[in-house]
Amino acid sequence: MSTEKRIDTPHGEARLVTHRARRPRVTVLLSHGAGNGIATADLEALAKYLPPQGATVILLEQPWKVAGRKVATAPPTLDDGLVAAAAASRARTPLVVGGRSAGARSAARSARQLGAVGCLALAFPLHPPGRPEKTRLDELRGAGVPTLVIQGERDPMGRPEEFPADLDHVDLTVVPGADHGLKVPKSGPVSQTEALGIIVESTLEWLVREIVGGE
Repeated sequence: MSTEKRIDTPHGEARLVTHRARRPRVTVLLSHGAGNGIATADLEALAKYLPPQGATVILLEQPWKVAGRKVATAPPTLDDGLVAAAAASRARTPLVVGGRSAGARSAARSARQLGAVGCLALAFPLHPPGRPEKTRLDELRGAGVPTLVIQGERDPMGRPEEFPADLDHVDLTVVPGADHGLKVPKSGPVSQTEALGIIVESTLEWLVREIVGGE
């Protein structure tokens, strides 16, 4: 069961869809990428399967998407939306911030400011396609909290082997054969259902190990 509400941000109205755990131990606030809203398979899978395991999931739809625009606004506006969503969520449990693609970048930039205990980065766009010299690695390094990156094996915006091994606060999960949308080809090594299972199971394992395991 989910609930929905609209909230004000400095850049217009945003939408929050909350999937509440019956006995929450952690709150996971996730935002979407620059080309899609919250109705993506990976975000929907996390919203479906995490709450029964004690994680309340809040999906943030940024103001540009709520307003019907096709192009995301500048990165600082996404951070403003995430800050407003965190305030509106009034989480009483430890907060993990995250998202996919542009939402993952925003979460990494904002984690410390929000007092988050973790960051979940789905398809982190390490660089624009074909432009590895324009790295966004500093954003990931700057998160300052335990971070799980879930990356497609064929992601043109950052293949798993492009992430340096010295990111001591970052765990990396690879989805075999997946692209930037974490979608896999029909003839790939895993099915789409199995790919989503990897996303959910790795997130659950990380939450238990790094976030709530010591409670």
